Amino acid sequence: MQAALEEAARAPLHGDVPVGALLVDGVQNELARAHNRREVDADPTAHAELLALRAAAARRGHWRLDDCTLYVTLEPCAMCAGGLVNARLGRLVFGALDPKAGAIVSLYQLGADPRLNHRFEAHAGVAEPESVALLQGFFRTLRARGEK
Repeated sequence: MQAALEEAARAPLHGDVPVGALLVDGVQNELARAHNRREVDADPTAHAELLALRAAAARRGHWRLDDCTLYVTLEPCAMCAGGLVNARLGRLVFGALDPKAGAIVSLYQLGADPRLNHRFEAHAGVAEPESVALLQGFFRTLRARGEK
């Protein structure tokens, strides 16, 4: 999670929400790391977790990441949650809950549905104080500048 926090701290340098991600394989080898790049890339899909999934899939030469763990500092949004399911991610560990998104609760229920052939683990609240502090600092700075 520390590497994801380090990535998150890079995002505000180009005006983006501080979210970072690290993807590791089943023996904890790093496959990819990323941070939000929506603003700098002018791409609404350039979320940290999706960028990490894409990079890991490219590195492995296939998109199935069922033996992998994604560490991300903020609960994935609904768009990203779909990407996690489609990548067949094995495990998700995230820092802070996003009260506006709520995607993980519905996604976790979906993953537990016995009618589906794909399951994954989800663990919340890992490094929550650090993740929340990054987000609060970012939004405090925006408010001080008069931005929304």
